[in-house]
Amino acid sequence: MNLVPGRLESLDYGQEFSIFIDYAHTQDALFNVLSAIKEVTDAKIILVFGCGGNRDKTKRPEMGKVAGDLSDFSFVTSDNPRGENPSVIIQEVVEGFEQDNYKVIENRQEAIEKALEYAKSGDIVLISGKGHENYQIFKDQTVAFDERQIIRQWILS
Repeated sequence: MNLVPGRLESLDYGQEFSIFIDYAHTQDALFNVLSAIKEVTDAKIILVFGCGGNRDKTKRPEMGKVAGDLSDFSFVTSDNPRGENPSVIIQEVVEGFEQDNYKVIENRQEAIEKALEYAKSGDIVLISGKGHENYQIFKDQTVAFDERQIIRQWILS
């Protein structure tokens, strides 16, 4: 079976917890991927996600609500802020959380590394929003950003 890169893509480097990368970057997609995981396991879900800039701002708190309701803990971070201030985007996302089960780490690499550090044996770390993308967009700059490489280096170090 051919798997689609960045769609619930599993990364295994011998760690004692599961890591998945998924392209889910809308409220519905995030709801679907988190619900699918919850259907097959009762493991603790640690989520890393953010919302893109220059996109529908009304969806940001909705993404926060989905994350707060369906993950056990979230690291809210940057995801292609484009021409917007990443801090403002993140603040709009966290307005949707109804409980205090999140931490804001604007730097996406640091958020991923903190999620990996936070994970315990049997947990699931879901890194959502970038999927197959290997870059981040800041204003008019596209910067190389490979989540798989970041994860691999962290796990193997």
